[in-house]
Amino acid sequence: MQALDAGFVWIERRFDGVFGARCNPMRHLGTLGFLMFWLLAASGVYLFARFDTSIAGAYESIGRLSESEWWFGGWLRSLHRYAADAFVVVVVLHALREFAAGRFRGYRAFSWISGVPLVWLLYASGVDGYWLVWDARAQFSALATAEWFHVLGVGAEPMVRNFLGADRVPDRMFSLFVFLHIGLPLALLAGMWIHVQRLGRPRTLTPRPLVKGFTAMLLGISLAWPALSEVPWNTMHVPVSVAQDWFLLFWQPLMYATSPATLWILLVGASLLLVALPWLPQRAMEPAVTAATAAVVSPLNCNGCGRCVDDCPYQAVLLAPHATRRHAFQAVVMAERCAACGICAGACPSSTPFRANAELVSGIDLPGLSVNAMRARLETALAALGGAGRVVLVGFIRGTSASRGT
Repeated sequence: MQALDAGFVWIERRFDGVFGARCNPMRHLGTLGFLMFWLLAASGVYLFARFDTSIAGAYESIGRLSESEWWFGGWLRSLHRYAADAFVVVVVLHALREFAAGRFRGYRAFSWISGVPLVWLLYASGVDGYWLVWDARAQFSALATAEWFHVLGVGAEPMVRNFLGADRVPDRMFSLFVFLHIGLPLALLAGMWIHVQRLGRPRTLTPRPLVKGFTAMLLGISLAWPALSEVPWNTMHVPVSVAQDWFLLFWQPLMYATSPATLWILLVGASLLLVALPWLPQRAMEPAVTAATAAVVSPLNCNGCGRCVDDCPYQAVLLAPHATRRHAFQAVVMAERCAACGICAGACPSSTPFRANAELVSGIDLPGLSVNAMRARLETALAALGGAGRVVLVGFIRGTSASRGT
């Protein structure tokens, strides 16, 4: 993991020299995922408006976009296709980057685990989108998916029969595909919102220069290599070989190269491993927030105001009945969610460094670096400088890979 992290850091620094730190795409993989989603949504709205949602007219309506309206509709169709592929790329890179940096344990476990079903939703949305084209690639994909689910015995056999006989595919099944291609992305968007809820000040907006650059790149690719349909879906003929999208449909050739059961074992096993990753044994050199370093509450100095609860970005602080006072509340820290960031200590009204107490005891504080210790350090530094009328600026500097993510 350290070697992978070092590789990402090396790439980020090289990209800093080309794009600048603010517009380095390797530092905005998460926001680029949101950008790809919105590009897909914007292009999908127009495509849906021009789409004939019936089996008889679906293929022709898509063909008209690529032929008679290639200058706009065909361009948007290609953008839709390549934005989906780019979505997969940035999601995979984002997951690898977080894994390499060790940002999947403790207070980040929720974000990591909530990201696993998002990958399934992303692929389900993309595969279903290919079915709407109703060409040979869609037929191959639908049959492969039906065979894959047939191993589980969930009623896929009747579905395969629907796909094979002439005039057997009902319009209501196609309407289901359309419904799924709208519902699944909406579920994906809801999951993406949940995914960032326990992150301190999550960034979901890509810097404007990157928005322009990636949009222009995808439009250029769409113009150079327009997305085209295969031959129409033919219920009397089973396609043997079609051009594949190796970003979204790679698992289907893999299934035929192995077996449906093997593919289930690989994908479900990988998903369970990712979910269990935050609780696997941790190497000694990987820093972690423990009960000894998490924020602590002083019941005698906590009045239950709830400011630390409101300000904690990781939902690690809750209000509970006070330990010594009846009908009162106090803050309680869940160490497994605490990032030891100190935001709660700064939010506590008793932690102001301008109080005249000889020893400043806050209602909630960090054991490793209390507000009182910081005030003493500041007073010592100011006394060494001498003079009056000085302005003190307190800030946070992001530096080495060890400090990133804290």
